[in-house]
Amino acid sequence: MNNTESLSYDELLETFRTILRKNRLKFTAQREAILKTLYEHPEHFTPENLYLLVKQKYPELNTGITTVYRTLNLLEENKLVTSLSFGTQGKKFELGNKPHHDHIICEVCGKIVEFEDAQIEELQQKIAKMRGFKLTNHIMQLYGICRKCQETQNH
Repeated sequence: MNNTESLSYDELLETFRTILRKNRLKFTAQREAILKTLYEHPEHFTPENLYLLVKQKYPELNTGITTVYRTLNLLEENKLVTSLSFGTQGKKFELGNKPHHDHIICEVCGKIVEFEDAQIEELQQKIAKMRGFKLTNHIMQLYGICRKCQETQNH
């Protein structure tokens, strides 16, 4: 369980304000727009996609791509967002307010499907215990080709 599960937006915002103060950074409308956009859209975003959505939703704000990168890094360092790494393609971020889940990722189109499976979770605990570990966290990413891309490739 991460530290943002089941937080309301107001609670999340207060946590973010505390992080900014701790890091001696200003609370700005741009930073709040980034957080609010992540909160309102449960997708996985590249920094560039998030930047474009923030610019679209809040055209009156002068939000730069650098602000998006820095804010995402700060949020990730403080476990308010999590990321999936795509090697040379970079990272995709999501707000960490969901219950634990794993991901299946299409290698062709990049589609990400989230899933939960109690048997897999139990097996991971069992494997960790058998090897003398107390499991504290994990990230599982399965890769394959989604149905739509399979159909496209078979035509």
